[in-house]
Amino acid sequence: MMIKNICCIGAGYVGGPTMAVIAQKCPHIKVTVVDLNQDRIKAWNDTDLSRLPVYEPGLDAVVKEARGRNLFFSTEVDQAIDEAEMIFISVNTPTKTYGVGKGMAADLKYIELCARQIAKVAKSNKIVVEKSTLPVRTAQAIKDILNHTGNGVDFQILSNPEFLAEGTAIEDLFQPDRVLIGGDSTKEGEKAIQCLVDIYANWVDKDKILTTNTWSSELSKLTANAFLAQRVSSINAMSELCEKTGANVNEVSKAIGMDSRIGSKFLKASVGFGGSCFQKDILNLVYIAKSYSLHEVADYWEQVVIMNDHQKRRFAKNIINTLYNTVSGKKIAFLGWAFKKDTNDTRESAAIYVANDLLNEQAMISVYDPKVSQEQVFFDLNYLETRTAEENSKLTHVEMDPYKAIEDSHAIAVLTEWDEFKTYDWQKIYDSMLKPAFVFDGRNLLDKNKLEAIGFIYQSIGS
Repeated sequence: MMIKNICCIGAGYVGGPTMAVIAQKCPHIKVTVVDLNQDRIKAWNDTDLSRLPVYEPGLDAVVKEARGRNLFFSTEVDQAIDEAEMIFISVNTPTKTYGVGKGMAADLKYIELCARQIAKVAKSNKIVVEKSTLPVRTAQAIKDILNHTGNGVDFQILSNPEFLAEGTAIEDLFQPDRVLIGGDSTKEGEKAIQCLVDIYANWVDKDKILTTNTWSSELSKLTANAFLAQRVSSINAMSELCEKTGANVNEVSKAIGMDSRIGSKFLKASVGFGGSCFQKDILNLVYIAKSYSLHEVADYWEQVVIMNDHQKRRFAKNIINTLYNTVSGKKIAFLGWAFKKDTNDTRESAAIYVANDLLNEQAMISVYDPKVSQEQVFFDLNYLETRTAEENSKLTHVEMDPYKAIEDSHAIAVLTEWDEFKTYDWQKIYDSMLKPAFVFDGRNLLDKNKLEAIGFIYQSIGS
């Protein structure tokens, strides 16, 4: 089958950038990204590329080159499904908040809705590609829906998990460590796999394109995220021990990272990992293990999440303890709200949970983040349902100017590793704060000696 038209259902953090790069690298293929969210599609089509709904360095240039040529964003879902030979499913798969598996299992309702929509519309053979992060054997569920509710056409299901790091997604797509494609070992399945291999081969070396069975591909994504998150929790656990013993976690991290068997990546102590993938995928892995009665396996991986939650609470507690065991009525400036630099994604950001603990103590939170809007900050806080929206509005302020956010504050909490924070006039910042002034650097951005030289009492977790 020659692929001339691709449809991607879901215009979010994965679907939008991935399809933009495919369109740029494959000008002979029409790529249509569809979503029912009209505001999101409008943003993707905005002539002002700074208003794209996803912020990723380099994404605007890719969209500018391909949009209108062979890259299109639309709300016409049925039309795009009908025209496409290959359909990517890239919708959200959040952790369930209800019923069996609440708090651990992936909620697959959006995946099922996509499958039923494809089955309803498709009148010709289709290759359906899982791009969302899914539990192992989800492909079988999709295949069952398509085969039993469709119009008698043939569907081949492939698993093609994304391994993107937000903030470097475009670079990751241009030069991936590997592209993983899983499918059936049947003749038809192998043909479908080859179709997707041929698309990526337009810019990816073939020795980096791995093909497996569907189940291995699905499980590999969960495993990769679990291993990365495990390293973060491991070094954060050591950071607490370092504080008690007088060791320096940065020195420990450097020492062990120079071991070629370990390596230096993901060994930077911090407030904890965030983002849409790590916690969700680990909890999904825990749920899968429990469903097979692998309780020791489940307990092992669940501890990674427990440690991560502990680190966030410990950071907030350290702030309270340092400010004489009360933060009531005290202004605490947050530098950063996104879960990491170079993205506007706030999902599971440590800043949300640190702020929540401090707001519970009646602190006044002043937030500055270069890419996160005021609306998103309040959405994140209100979503927790810990306080009323009115209470959050009274206690929290979002500023567009970092110096205004910091002015007359008792303390600063650095919660995202934005490069611009390193360039600030810290003497000016210190002069604008109430004395004594405190900085809590959970992202290891600030120079301890420099801060002490201008009078800061420097407090940190993992520094």
